[in-house]
Amino acid sequence: MGKPQLAKKITWAIKNFSSSETGKICSDPFVVGGCKWRLIVHPKGNNADYLFMYLEVADYESLSPGWRRHVCYLLNIVNQNAVKRSKQNEEEKWFDVRSPRWGRLSMFPLNEISARDSGFVVNGELKIVAEIEVLEVIGSLDVSEETSTIMETTDFNGFQLLPSQVGFVSHIFERHPEIASEMRLKNPNLRTGYMSLLLSLIETLRQSPNELHKTEIDEAFAALRSMTDAGFKVDWLAKKLVELSEKKQKEEAGGTRMQE
Repeated sequence: MGKPQLAKKITWAIKNFSSSETGKICSDPFVVGGCKWRLIVHPKGNNADYLFMYLEVADYESLSPGWRRHVCYLLNIVNQNAVKRSKQNEEEKWFDVRSPRWGRLSMFPLNEISARDSGFVVNGELKIVAEIEVLEVIGSLDVSEETSTIMETTDFNGFQLLPSQVGFVSHIFERHPEIASEMRLKNPNLRTGYMSLLLSLIETLRQSPNELHKTEIDEAFAALRSMTDAGFKVDWLAKKLVELSEKKQKEEAGGTRMQE
């Protein structure tokens, strides 16, 4: 019997969802609570006018007899339109050989999800977020993590971060607690996009002036203006960027005098 596992958040982006002719789409396997799982959707419904989406125990046919897994999970179809709410389906179930998968179709009508400007399908892509908490495991565990296109993220102050980013972003908020206090964006995808932009900007400012081209510095100023417009308070970052730009100008001026 395994120990309970804290909930994990898994993001699955399905490319070309709107044009898919496949009856069933399966995610890559991923590991939560020492157990392998996968997400499955039927883009055209499963003999119904609803998007059929469910969580399944991966490779359940090969598990030893008597296995069972008690799980609390939430399946969320992300609405990328900040005005409308995402669709969520939260359940607590026992998975076993007779019921290796669980889902619910009445929450997700196909006509609503596929409707133009609904926000669920953007540029042909449907995004699903699953939050999974393994409460109890009977039988052996699958402990090996797999290479997967599934992206595991962690929520930090309303931003979805990769596990490798949490420590650095936490340090930023400790030093600059007001950084996102006036941020107006509610859309989680846009918020996460701006956080990625912030991290890229910091990485740019870590470089020495001779490693940067003037165009890159101009792009950094444009990114900084965009972040300020979104509500980020990044005066400290603007100061560093101005200093870097001035050093670059002096360096170029010195190089010109050397040539002369």
